[in-house]
Amino acid sequence: MKLTIVSGRSGSGKSVCLHALEDLGFYCIDNLPVGLLPTLVAHINAHPQIAVSIDARNLPADLDRFAGIIDELKKTILQHEIIFLDAADHILIKRFSETRRKHPLSSEKISLKEAVQNEAQLLGPINELADLRIDTSFLNVQQLRELVRNRISPKTHAGLSLLFQSFGYKYGVPLDADFVFDVRCLPNPYWELNLRNCSGVAPEVKEYLQQQTFTKELLTDIQKFLQTWLPRFANDNRNYMTVAIGCTGGQHRSVYIAEELANYFRNYYENIQIRHREL
Repeated sequence: MKLTIVSGRSGSGKSVCLHALEDLGFYCIDNLPVGLLPTLVAHINAHPQIAVSIDARNLPADLDRFAGIIDELKKTILQHEIIFLDAADHILIKRFSETRRKHPLSSEKISLKEAVQNEAQLLGPINELADLRIDTSFLNVQQLRELVRNRISPKTHAGLSLLFQSFGYKYGVPLDADFVFDVRCLPNPYWELNLRNCSGVAPEVKEYLQQQTFTKELLTDIQKFLQTWLPRFANDNRNYMTVAIGCTGGQHRSVYIAEELANYFRNYYENIQIRHREL
């Protein structure tokens, strides 16, 4: 039996994630009280894959007990993982404002901004134990579904699932990154007028960066670092790792380096994903 727990702040996409898991064959339950987890496992442990959503509507005391309940469940189930979805505060506030939905923790005395911030604290015990964190700030519904299918699908879940993600520092560092590498020290193709409107996957941008003095050296150093430390995390029962590569706008240098790293590590890991956040 495999138990997948989906949590995260309101508006981050938990329902979308749960529906994607349901499409993958999981038996899904939304908004389960934390205290009922042991009872649920005991009653439907014949199902090979169960996914439950747990959110801030639980009593604070129950959320504080989450770590202890998980420790007890480890004695009775073979596999479990925790997925935590989140987004930047201003993104969550914008989503609620646009849909005119009421935040579950807001009230006449608690503003939407305060509710969003309070929710992060309430869900802290779950976030700290998460095996996979997904930043949905820049994802639409279809992109989130695809990301969940690619990373969680039983067909590709053997071994470490490794995501290489390019991004632009001007738009913020991804919340779900395990490693962040800054490649802004490389010459920027943006300042070459014939390359400005191309991306890091274009042959002419690749050629430009490959001709730069430090590109190969920087790429080799990142490869060596990851080769050394990724197996240590895998040996510590980590199933998911996200490696973020950043440049100024997320269009050229970070895209090229992320592509090169993904191609390199496909020789060592079966489940390699790549995502260019700003493209």
